Amino acid sequence: MAAALETLQALLQTLNEIKELPLNRESLESLIYWRDVKKSGIVFGAGLVTLVAISSFSVISVFAYLSLLALFGTVAFRIYKSVTQAVQKTNDGHPFKEYLELDLTLSQEKVQHIAGVAVAHLNGFTAELRRLFLVEDLIDSIKFGVILWVFTYIGAWFNGMTLVILAFVSLFTLPKVYENNKQSIDTYLDLVRTKLTEITDKIRVAIPIGKKPVAATESEKDK
Repeated sequence: MAAALETLQALLQTLNEIKELPLNRESLESLIYWRDVKKSGIVFGAGLVTLVAISSFSVISVFAYLSLLALFGTVAFRIYKSVTQAVQKTNDGHPFKEYLELDLTLSQEKVQHIAGVAVAHLNGFTAELRRLFLVEDLIDSIKFGVILWVFTYIGAWFNGMTLVILAFVSLFTLPKVYENNKQSIDTYLDLVRTKLTEITDKIRVAIPIGKKPVAATESEKDK
């Protein structure tokens, strides 16, 4: 029992440290590259358990059970510390005092920063979809169509939550695998990229529709 309560206290401390991390690219990379195994492990484990639970039960049930589990842990820890203080005749105060005094409010600057980043990505995504669907470049639109066709098969094999779980697991595994095998993976990726470029160039020559080459555009301007 004592070991479980100590684990709960360590979990709360870790969550507090994660909460205090700035919401930036460096903090995200620190998690997905497992710079701190304890923090990354807690985030990965909690996220994976939650996603698997949501795939099997309703969101409301998962939220209720997880909340009950957390409440049971905090109540048990509170009682344990109160009994310990009474037996040892100490006055350490409330065991969750530092968390009760923790400021959970989001600053206006942080909210504006997050909103700005989200809007910038949304605008870029919308512009790219417009370019692809309105066939600004025929080859790019054909490649986009092939990707959509592949997605129809992926959608037939997996449901939405399964894809979310796979994406979450990949987020915490593939970056680290790439970091540990960067040289060999880059070699194979360069080969694939070269082949794809050659095939795309051949298609552009066979179907001269889409964006004009830069050299050709400059020569037309000279004329």
